[in-house]
Amino acid sequence: MKSSSFLVASILVAILAGSWAKYEPTWESLDARPLPQWYDEAKIGIFIHFGVYAVPAYTSEWFWCFWQCPDRKLQYVDDWMKAHYAPGFTYQDFAKDFTLEFFDATEWVNLFENSGAKYAVLTSKHHEGYTLWPSKHSFSWNSMDVGPKRDIVGEFSDAMKKSSLHLGLYHSLFEWFNPLYLADKNNNFTTTDYPDTKGTAELYELVEAYEPELIWSDGDSGPVEYWKSREFLTWLYNDSPVKDNVVVNDRWGTDTHCSHGGFLNCHDRYNPGSEQTRKWENAMTLDRHSWGNRKTMKASDVLKPEELLETLAQTISNGGNILINVGPTKEGVIPPILQERLYQMGGWLKHNGEAIYSSKKWTFHNETNHVYYTASSTEDAIYAIFFQWPISNVLNLTHPVATVQTKMTMLGTDAKVSFQQNQDKLSVMLPNMAEVQSLKHAWTIKLTYIKSERHPNEIY
Repeated sequence: MKSSSFLVASILVAILAGSWAKYEPTWESLDARPLPQWYDEAKIGIFIHFGVYAVPAYTSEWFWCFWQCPDRKLQYVDDWMKAHYAPGFTYQDFAKDFTLEFFDATEWVNLFENSGAKYAVLTSKHHEGYTLWPSKHSFSWNSMDVGPKRDIVGEFSDAMKKSSLHLGLYHSLFEWFNPLYLADKNNNFTTTDYPDTKGTAELYELVEAYEPELIWSDGDSGPVEYWKSREFLTWLYNDSPVKDNVVVNDRWGTDTHCSHGGFLNCHDRYNPGSEQTRKWENAMTLDRHSWGNRKTMKASDVLKPEELLETLAQTISNGGNILINVGPTKEGVIPPILQERLYQMGGWLKHNGEAIYSSKKWTFHNETNHVYYTASSTEDAIYAIFFQWPISNVLNLTHPVATVQTKMTMLGTDAKVSFQQNQDKLSVMLPNMAEVQSLKHAWTIKLTYIKSERHPNEIY
């Protein structure tokens, strides 16, 4: 028999580890769960929209719906199909050409690591219903039965778990044309044949098979009671193999967006431009017009490096994470221009990552001249990230106030930075731009020992 002291010690360890607490299937209980620390510290993730829609690669990942959904049908998509495919061609016929002959999960993960991202989220199943793993709930409409004949989620998961990145999986609860879902919907969601055997059931399968640290739920059209989301989250937080580290978003039923779950997505490309009461994420795309691959994508459709980095800085300054989407081709290749943007971001983060990773919100978030603030979580310092180099080499800041102890440096260079505190602004004298020409797109000033109130004109 174990000693009483050992038992007491075990109980204390369990309590400290958080395993003693049990969550109940209520929003009051589930929303009270602390967000695992890794997610807030990570700041940057990569989103991968990948499915059969990469075969037509026309319009967007909503191609099938734009072709055949009664309430979303676009005539020009129907005309395009008639011009390029024989009568009777079905969406399912595209799957045989979802070949992925150049897909290499390790290459993807290496790219994501070099981009500076700390987590990546793969679409395991979009609204088309095609699963990228051999799901027992998706007979003949999955990547093992038709198409590449490979477990794409499995290959990606294995590569991710050999890297420094956290594994995330996107999953759409509903499917546009699944007859079980449509029958439940026609019954005003009073029947639950679809979530019991397909939609929600797949989530348990994904967690047990691949143990993702992030679940990005979507396609939750229907009451939370229909999806039995609270019951799933209760199991996820209490008993699943990822119960201690898993993070989820807020798309768990028609009325849960921006209110319940883990971090808040609210809607696609959510970027409120201000501080929020809860942790939030800006899921956005490098291609301005689509999440999935498009053969018609032009270079001008892709965010410029400065646009990507300013969106990143604005998001982080307001306490959010950013999830940057790429859409691979049907062969499994991330388009080179999208790869270039990720490498450019990674190059910038090598010099400026100190202002991003594990940072926290400062009292003020931005200036009107494209300057964004973050604060260090480990020292008395703030960071001013700016995107327009002033012609006079003088950057004026209205929020920080210098003291006799204040020190300033520019991240990524030893070039000297000086400053003058005036009554209404802090003037930062930058080096000549030629001295920091190796730094591109945006620059970061680190300020230590600053104050928040104004005081008379002094020079330090």
